[in-house]
Amino acid sequence: MAIKFYGVAVSLPGARVLACLYEKNLEFELVKTAYRSQETKKEAFLSINPFGQIPALEDGDLKIFESRAMTQYLAHAYAEKGNQLVSQDHKKMAIISTWMEVESQKFSDVASKLSHELVMGPASGKTINVEVVRENEEKLAKILDVYEVKLKESKYLAGDYFTLADLHHLPVMHYLMNTKVKALFDERPHVSAWRTEILARVAWKKVVELQAPFFASMGAKN
Repeated sequence: MAIKFYGVAVSLPGARVLACLYEKNLEFELVKTAYRSQETKKEAFLSINPFGQIPALEDGDLKIFESRAMTQYLAHAYAEKGNQLVSQDHKKMAIISTWMEVESQKFSDVASKLSHELVMGPASGKTINVEVVRENEEKLAKILDVYEVKLKESKYLAGDYFTLADLHHLPVMHYLMNTKVKALFDERPHVSAWRTEILARVAWKKVVELQAPFFASMGAKN
């Protein structure tokens, strides 16, 4: 039975899962489902995600919600497909998991707030909260200082090949590249090289193509 993915490419969690699906070269059905869609409140969807939120994924009789759980499942279950995003070596996997946690617990919250203020908010006509931007720029700068030290040691966050630890950063980082926050990445040479490398991946470009119609309709540049 084919993989079914419920969500939209323009959402950060949705883009994260789509990037993984493309990295793994998996065939799947994209069931476009918006945040406030009535479909998410129906019993059929609630049987996949009881919180009535996107994204959600079905693979045969398996039903999963939460984007990072989906990417981990896909990377492990289809290890022989596409690009290797995890490791069967326990020590290497521990390093990958550590940086996945860093993304989830430290980077994502700060970067998502900046994306909301500088990208998604203005796209929907909202005024930028300058104080929120300033506060989170300072936080992100400190996080990227740690990344700079780590990326002096290896090309990617968890070693010398691209993994979920890197992939999970893509959606929000992509949005920030058309804002003044880009300078924080540019100022750190190893972070900048890493950023450029992962944003240029073929799988990610496919996600960006899916996002384009939304931003075109909003009159936003992305």
